[in-house]
Amino acid sequence: MKPKSIHTLTRWLSLVSLLLAIPLWALVVRVSGLPKFILPSPADVWTRFLKALTDGSLLYHTAITLSEVLLGLLVGVCFATIVGYALAKSRTLESVLSPYLVASQAIPIVAIAPLLVIWLGDGILSKVIICALIVFFPVLVNTVVGVRAVSAALYDLMNSLRATRWQILWKLELPASLPVLLGGLRIGATLSVIGAIVGELVDAEEGLGFLLQLGDFQYDTSMVFVAVFMLVFLALGLYGAVTLLERRFLKWQK
Repeated sequence: MKPKSIHTLTRWLSLVSLLLAIPLWALVVRVSGLPKFILPSPADVWTRFLKALTDGSLLYHTAITLSEVLLGLLVGVCFATIVGYALAKSRTLESVLSPYLVASQAIPIVAIAPLLVIWLGDGILSKVIICALIVFFPVLVNTVVGVRAVSAALYDLMNSLRATRWQILWKLELPASLPVLLGGLRIGATLSVIGAIVGELVDAEEGLGFLLQLGDFQYDTSMVFVAVFMLVFLALGLYGAVTLLERRFLKWQK
């Protein structure tokens, strides 16, 4: 089977599985007899979604979370790429910083999120920094791996052509390491959503994390489902955007 046919089949299977999950969910609700505040039906969630969409609250809070995610992703990716490139080019710097970078990953972001909110305030800045921190490490590792994977023979070729340091970076290292870099970006894009929600759950009065807490406190489980589905939609959208970037910039791999 051709790769294009396999891709089309995978899409259809995903759509069919989603369509089957909804009636299965409705069946579980009907058979179990659980009250709405414990397990709402798909119809209840859809009704709550339309209500939140109509009054504008859902779009407003989604926009807040999306802005935190995009800013955090931008800061985290830029910083991780710069540091990762420096580590890839200097074994000495890697030996000095690696223990601290690895140790930092042993600290759950949930543990330091309250501290960041205290230090930076409960505004958007603390959420952006939390997003950046959770995105930083996977992008950093992929940057180091990608740059070091560039063939030494290609460096010799560029040097024989008397290429400058910037020419080697833009004409060789960036294109050659781009597949690995975009792979790290794909991971970071999904993790950034988690970072934003962690920050909002700690202390926030707006955003999808706020809607999650509000629905929990008010036993509005349908609202909790709506917020969760919006988070999934954001993560899938960012993941799809990175996939489109891969198709755009990695055509030469086909």
